Amino acid sequence: MPRQNNRQNKKTDYSFKERIANVKTTRWIRFGIVSLIFFLWVIWMGNPWLLLLWLLLIDIYITNFIPWTWWKSTKGPTRVVMGWVDAIIYALILVYFIFAFIGQNYMIPSSSLEKSLLVGDYLWVNKALYGPRVPQTPLHFPLEQHTLPIVNTKSYIENPQLPYHRLPGLRSIKRGDIVVFNYPQGDTVTLKIQNPDYYQIMDNLKQSGIANPKAYIEANPEIFGEIVYRPVDRRENYVKRAIGLPGERLKIQNDTVFINGEPIPEPTHVQFNYIIPVKSMIPNARWEEIGVSHDDYASGASLDEYAGTYYYNLPLTYEMKKKVETWPEVSGPILTEAQTGRYDLSQGIFPLGNEYGWSRPDMGEFWIPQRGATLHLTLDNLPVYERAIRVYENNDLEVKEGKIYINGAPSDYYTFKYDYYWMMGDNRDRSADSRYWGFVPEDHIVGTPMFVFASFDKDKSLLDGKIRWERIFMPANPDSGKW
Repeated sequence: MPRQNNRQNKKTDYSFKERIANVKTTRWIRFGIVSLIFFLWVIWMGNPWLLLLWLLLIDIYITNFIPWTWWKSTKGPTRVVMGWVDAIIYALILVYFIFAFIGQNYMIPSSSLEKSLLVGDYLWVNKALYGPRVPQTPLHFPLEQHTLPIVNTKSYIENPQLPYHRLPGLRSIKRGDIVVFNYPQGDTVTLKIQNPDYYQIMDNLKQSGIANPKAYIEANPEIFGEIVYRPVDRRENYVKRAIGLPGERLKIQNDTVFINGEPIPEPTHVQFNYIIPVKSMIPNARWEEIGVSHDDYASGASLDEYAGTYYYNLPLTYEMKKKVETWPEVSGPILTEAQTGRYDLSQGIFPLGNEYGWSRPDMGEFWIPQRGATLHLTLDNLPVYERAIRVYENNDLEVKEGKIYINGAPSDYYTFKYDYYWMMGDNRDRSADSRYWGFVPEDHIVGTPMFVFASFDKDKSLLDGKIRWERIFMPANPDSGKW
């Protein structure tokens, strides 16, 4: 028996040597390149256990003990079909790794950052600059965020869920950076009504007198639809500008943002909603000449029931406002919504249900949480930090008999695990941003847009300037370095 085993071992050794000898030089070169990339990726990930996957690469490129390309020896439809399947699988794996660790395309769906970024801009988002997140939901279709089209089912499998881990990046977020992140309040979603979000719906129902909004939503699926939970990295992608950084104190007064007591510069193309009284309607062409979108001027015209005259309510930059003031149709001073005093600007302001009396143009002052920093918690400041402590950092938090309890223990102090950011849009009065849903935790950060690779104007035809050629390869953050 021992001799027979020796002969079998020799046969196996010979077979292995034969496999090595038959590998073409070009395949060795490809294997070397792939191995180098793989080793650099393992070093970046900081997890030596991943080296075990190299054995799989050895078999794919060199030994072929597993018949990976069995279909190449077949004929007819099987060979054709499997050839396509093989190519698609390789493409999806490549896309998965590029989207997860290098960058990803992103489309601007709303006007919250106009005029810096326009609706219809397609951006390339750099995930490596701040350090890419290791996918927390690793089993997902790489081309869809959370829902597969047509079939309308989840594009991911919830388990396993990996703990948050971010790989080393080139730098941290700076004030003024335009940042793509997962929507912080997107963990719970009512599929039929997704804007306003679940928590805003709950607050609206509570304000309308419904004692148990959660039970009401669950009892009315025909209105709200199915309630689903989404992991952090499968929530909607939002894009805003980083205004407040971890550890800073922020206040908004008369639409001016103060950091640590000092006013900060506004973005070059910042916009505010202005009320423009007019004697007669302004021609559409003139709005388009100064860059006002069709949706804004078409929906912005209204009849003032008090004065019996017409007015416009639409967003303008300072330069656009100066031009409009010279138009003969304008019949009075152009004021912001806040200056008119006729609008409720406190509806839905962060933190929901608070009694601070804050509004969109006037908030704070409050501290932005910083990883490792300890905050003295009080019943007065708890509403500002409750969601961060309870939801983002996964603690059991409750108030009993006037005392704050965290994970069952009375707590007057809390040390934060994450850095947090305050994000705002450049189109200040038409941006659903941190003024409505609060801080953005570091584990929600996706990356930063680098450039516009395509741009389409939805209000124009293909032969009438639909493609904005002048924006292609334009830097996505024109204010970079000005803060």
